[in-house]
Amino acid sequence: MQLLDIKLYGSENCHKTNYYKGLLNDSKLVYTFMDVISNGENAKELRGLYESNKLNFPTLMIGEKKLRNPGKEELFKWIDKLKS
Repeated sequence: MQLLDIKLYGSENCHKTNYYKGLLNDSKLVYTFMDVISNGENAKELRGLYESNKLNFPTLMIGEKKLRNPGKEELFKWIDKLKS
């Protein structure tokens, strides 16, 4: 099984961000949490992912695949697809 490079861009105070943290933790997936409110570099990196230059969070990056606020099924579909 291939290890995935998963980044979760969000905020500690965002319920949707915490939802994704819970899903990833429950699935025992290793990920990097990128707090875009308390860390300006993380915010800059997230803004660079969008042409609008907005802080669109939560956003998940799985390798090169960007997912903006995906449903649970869509998230795990991409995780399964990209790790095989």
